[in-house]
Amino acid sequence: MIILGIDPGTARLGYGVLRKEGARLTHLEHGCLETPKTMPQPERLLELQRRLEAIIARHAPETLGIEKLFFAKNAKTAMSVSEARGMVLVAAQAANITILEHTPTQVKQAVVGYGAADKKQVQEMIKRLLDLPAIPRPDDAADALAVAYCAAVSFIPPRIFTSN
Repeated sequence: MIILGIDPGTARLGYGVLRKEGARLTHLEHGCLETPKTMPQPERLLELQRRLEAIIARHAPETLGIEKLFFAKNAKTAMSVSEARGMVLVAAQAANITILEHTPTQVKQAVVGYGAADKKQVQEMIKRLLDLPAIPRPDDAADALAVAYCAAVSFIPPRIFTSN
């Protein structure tokens, strides 16, 4: 199974791609999609959507992990992130990808074993768990890998019942 993790944003959208084979997780790719601050918001979202669709086409993920929105102090930032998050959900739905949403606490719990872990602890554990040579950069890519990891370890395939 291929899992795509997303850390949504319009200036920088982090992504991480993992392969799950049994209990084994393999890092495939991570990075950030960036847009200029001078670009109007609708154009930024369209650009991000096109680039996200290219990642989806390249890896054909079955599952997408994304964080649930949490309360933000800056309403303008929260609106921008929620718009990017909505674009991601639409792109995933259009590609028939299973969407798993987790709270930041759930992601930290899955990665570190402690729901109040700090960013550095999560990044270090992602490096170790995925056997990476260094902590993924930028932070948004590391966050996306953490979300992908959470989705990978929490995913329970649907049961298929047959009648006898």
